[in-house]
Amino acid sequence: MMRQYELVERVMSYDPKADEHLLDRAYVYAMRAHGQQKRADGAPYFSHPLEVAAILTDLKLDDATIATALLHDVIEDTDTTRHEIDQLFGPEIGALVEGLTKIKKLDLVTKEAEQAENFRKLLVAISSDIRVLLVKLADRLHNMRTIEHKKPASRLRTSQETVDIYAPLAGLMGMQAMRDELEDHAFRWLHPEAYSTVSAKLAELRGRNEGLVAEIRSAVSAKLLDAGVVADVMGREKRPYAIWRKMENRQISLEQLSDIYGFRVIVHNEEDCYRVLGIAHRAWKMVPGRFKDYISVPKRNNYRSIHTTLVGPRAQRVELQIRTYEMHEVAEYGIAAHAIYKNGETPVAAVEGSPENGAAVINGHESHNPYFRLRHLVETLLEGSNSEEFLEHTKLELFHDQVFCFTPKGRLIALPRGATALDFAYAVHTDVGNAAVSAYVNGRRMPIDTRLRNGDEVQIMTSKTHRPPAAWEGFVVTGRARGAIRRIARDTVRQQYAELGRRLLMAAFERSGVTYSDDKVRRVLQRLNQKSLEDLLAAVARNEIDIAIVIRSVAPEAAVPSSGTSARKQRNRYDTVQNQEGWFNISKVVGLKFKLGGAAPAEPAPKLDNLPIRGVRSDVPVRYEQGGAVPGDRIVGVMTPSDGIRIFQIHSPRLQDYEHENWIDVTWDLDPENPSRFPAHIVVTAVNEPGSLAEIAQVIGTADGNIDNVKMVQRGADFTEMRIDLEVWDLAHLNQIIGGLRAKPVVSNVERIFE
Repeated sequence: MMRQYELVERVMSYDPKADEHLLDRAYVYAMRAHGQQKRADGAPYFSHPLEVAAILTDLKLDDATIATALLHDVIEDTDTTRHEIDQLFGPEIGALVEGLTKIKKLDLVTKEAEQAENFRKLLVAISSDIRVLLVKLADRLHNMRTIEHKKPASRLRTSQETVDIYAPLAGLMGMQAMRDELEDHAFRWLHPEAYSTVSAKLAELRGRNEGLVAEIRSAVSAKLLDAGVVADVMGREKRPYAIWRKMENRQISLEQLSDIYGFRVIVHNEEDCYRVLGIAHRAWKMVPGRFKDYISVPKRNNYRSIHTTLVGPRAQRVELQIRTYEMHEVAEYGIAAHAIYKNGETPVAAVEGSPENGAAVINGHESHNPYFRLRHLVETLLEGSNSEEFLEHTKLELFHDQVFCFTPKGRLIALPRGATALDFAYAVHTDVGNAAVSAYVNGRRMPIDTRLRNGDEVQIMTSKTHRPPAAWEGFVVTGRARGAIRRIARDTVRQQYAELGRRLLMAAFERSGVTYSDDKVRRVLQRLNQKSLEDLLAAVARNEIDIAIVIRSVAPEAAVPSSGTSARKQRNRYDTVQNQEGWFNISKVVGLKFKLGGAAPAEPAPKLDNLPIRGVRSDVPVRYEQGGAVPGDRIVGVMTPSDGIRIFQIHSPRLQDYEHENWIDVTWDLDPENPSRFPAHIVVTAVNEPGSLAEIAQVIGTADGNIDNVKMVQRGADFTEMRIDLEVWDLAHLNQIIGGLRAKPVVSNVERIFE
């Protein structure tokens, strides 16, 4: 166990101005407070906060953060109070220790809703002062280093929490070395067989390629020395978890990976980085498609480096990373490398604004500081309307790789891989996304759902009258876009209900001989326990408030006809479920049709030339093709002489077999009292291990889906591809099942297919 003077000397070695007296007092106080407490391995409990402090000294953090690390468990595990910490060490350290205490009380691996709510609190806590996160990450790292002393169930729970939450947060903060170690420890316990297999394979390759790393390092150093470039060259072997994740994502064997061995060339300035790149490419063949310039376009965590893959000595593919010493420090330590935490400045004091895309101006220079990325992430995630949306958005924001695109004026927009032009629009600004209708990608007009690639220049076309349909949520990938579309959909449906409620009230008032006006109804809102007129009107439309009660509240003397039951019958008879195009068919009640995603029209809308489809029990001879059309999909009918109308999903490839003049515009018009299931087809790529099929079937069964058929095709030793024919209620039900499957660790990929 580290002695008191050793800890102080470590801090003073990189920060001579550190408060030595503060560190001494924190050391002694924590040691006495924990007293005779023991850890699971039998060691004195104080050894844990001391090791956490030691980890943070490797990151060269300030004295207040080191003192906080020593004290971080005293409120939780001893009789110490926040008031005592404030008195002895000041309110700054007191606030940090209390923030860590609150985080420790969270159980992040629980049911999904509880996990999401607890993670929301965690992010809010750490975004207020980044040092809380730094101490928490060091705390988790030491716990993972000694996790073998925990019970098996606790090991699994802590490891899953580490790989789901803390490792991605370390990556978001640019602390890649810490992320790698956290993931490796978690990988060892979560997937012991895979860990053993990968480790054994690496050992075999190490023996087969003995001396290869030293040979390549010497060859690179010699080439640079001949060119007069002063550089440090370091070789390394990739970690087991990083290798396993690439094998799983790409579905390839370890021998097929091109970057098991990595080398770093560290130079003094940026100009030398590009000189090294030229020397390396002239000396050895580069692998096409494996070059990335993160100096010109940094990652969102401020990571900067040049990556290239070469065919080096012994025909071995190796990854080469080229960076300056300053870039290397940021790459290794991330946010901990920033001077704003070492000069006595708070993050807020050092910042002059925080633009929407996450960039900030620090000490006069624009920076993509990961701290502001975190704050921006928290602001985005808190826009979710419920805990499940929050957790969904969190995973989207934390776990995706990135593509970098540009506005016409050259502004850089970083997006998750697979993002669309609509995601780009929302990244620019929420108002731009809400009004987006199409995009120009590299000068060509493209649909708003076009997937973007690195380097694309994107110009968004907007319309003042446009609002995104709810169906657009299905193709965006960022939490910001999904949240905005959901809010628009909720607000639009609410407006439609309010307008329907107003029409119902106007008709009922007229039958009672009372003139309706919004002002009259507003005067009785408090009596009816409603906050606003829109709330009341929507409640009337949803049959939550009897129309007769509203009339009596406005005009007690009015003769109220017994029409409430009749109105409910009309509402139940003519209100149909929302179809794919977003229309509520309530024309027989109020003479209107409303389109979801736009404002309610002031005048009755023209009658649509479409045919309502209720399924196989419809009066019209209808045949559903086996392509998997479900309510919520856009559908097309084809009139045939023999089969009547054949219904296809709009993306079905079989539609190409029919002339366009035979197509009929059809819409879903289902009976809510008699729901039906519809066929849908998905392809699931799962890990080839015992129990995988059972887990997949459990997800589908729990979500009330019905499996009609399963066909499995072997795709190698590690993965199995399954085609599953389902029966679902509608598109939302199908998406719920797909989302549940994608959340399972045994599932690599899920795609819906059309025939």
